[in-house]
Amino acid sequence: MTSPATTQLRKTALNAEHRRLGAKMVNFGGWDMPVEYSGILAEHIATRTAAGLFDVSHMGEIEVHGDQALDLVQHVTCNDASKLEIGQAQYSGLMTERGTFVDDLLVHKISDRHYFLCVNAGNQDQDFEHIAAHNPTAAKVENAGKRYSQLAIQGPKALGILQRLTEVPLDSIGYYHFTFSDVDGVDCLIARTGYTGEDGFEIYFVPEYSEKLWTDLLEEGTDYGMLPCGLGARNTLRLEASMCLYGHEIDETTTPWEAGLGWICKPGKGEFLGRDALLRQKEKGAERALVGFEMLDRLIARDGCPISIDGDRVGRVTSGSPAPFLKKNIGMAYIPVKFKEPGTEITVAVRASQAPARIVPMPFYKRAK
Repeated sequence: MTSPATTQLRKTALNAEHRRLGAKMVNFGGWDMPVEYSGILAEHIATRTAAGLFDVSHMGEIEVHGDQALDLVQHVTCNDASKLEIGQAQYSGLMTERGTFVDDLLVHKISDRHYFLCVNAGNQDQDFEHIAAHNPTAAKVENAGKRYSQLAIQGPKALGILQRLTEVPLDSIGYYHFTFSDVDGVDCLIARTGYTGEDGFEIYFVPEYSEKLWTDLLEEGTDYGMLPCGLGARNTLRLEASMCLYGHEIDETTTPWEAGLGWICKPGKGEFLGRDALLRQKEKGAERALVGFEMLDRLIARDGCPISIDGDRVGRVTSGSPAPFLKKNIGMAYIPVKFKEPGTEITVAVRASQAPARIVPMPFYKRAK
C-alpha cells in the first residue's frame, strides 16, 4: 500500500512513470520510491544474470569547488582523496569528530578544483550542513541534488545495453572511474560504479530528461532481459555483496574499523575529522566486529533480531533477508571480536524461535571476473 502521506513525500522525476508501470511504492527516507515492479526475486535474478535498471535519483549530490576543494574533502572524509586522478572515484566515509559515520559516500574528482560527492538520500541535507559547518577553507560547498537525476544500470549485460545509447567506449572506463559523454542525446556523467556487486554504470543528468532516458534504456534492454528494479532488489543485491547500508551497518555509533572498512580509513594522510579517535581505537583494538552469517534452517533473520552465543546475548542483526541468487538466508551483525571467526555457531531469535546460524566469510557473493 502506498503511504497516505505520499503527497508530502519527495518525488523523483520518474514518480509518475513508476506508477504507470504498476510499481509498489513506499516511503523511503522521506521519498516516495518503488520497492518492486515484477517482484524482488525476479528483479534480483535479472540483475545477477542479465541487467536491472534502478531509479536512484533520490540520492544526494554535493559539489565542492575552489582552490581548496581537496583540502575540504580531505578534512571531512576518511579516505585519501589526494590519490584520485581526474576521472576517478573512491568510496569513503563522512566523519564525525568521534571517528564515526555521518554517512558513506562516493567522491568523484572532476578537476583539481572540483569534487562531486554522491551521498545517501535521507542524509543529503544533514551531510551538506555537516560539511559546511566543518569547512575551515575557502572552498565553496553546494547542495546540488535538485540539479540531478541518477539511473543505475547494473548486471553482466549492462555495458552492452548502455553502449547502444552512447558513442563513448564504455570498456575504456575503469572500475570506479567516470567520464562525461552523451547518452541518448543527453549530457551525462557516466560512472562505472554501483551497489549490487555487479558490473554496471551510474549516470547523472538534469532531471528533465529522466523519462526519456528511463524509457529508452528499458526499450534497449528488452532483448537482453533487463527489468526495472526497485529498492527491494537493491537491498537484497547489496546484502549478498556484503555492502554496508547507512542506518544498518554504519551510523554515528560505528567506526570504519568496526565495520570492516579499514581499507577506506587512511590516518596517514594527515589530519581529518575523527582521526585521533580512530588512531586510538586502532591501537587499542575494536571491541566488536561486523560479521556475516547464514542460517542453518529455513527461518529468515530480519533486521534487529537478537543474536546469542551459548545462551548469552551478544548482538543483533543489522541486515537480514533471503539471498535469492545464493538460495540461502543470510545476514550481517555486530558481535564481540572474540566470536568473529568463520564457523562460529550463533543463535538468532526469530519471533518465538531460536534459530541456528553460523558465521561465514564475506562477501557472500562475488561476481566472476
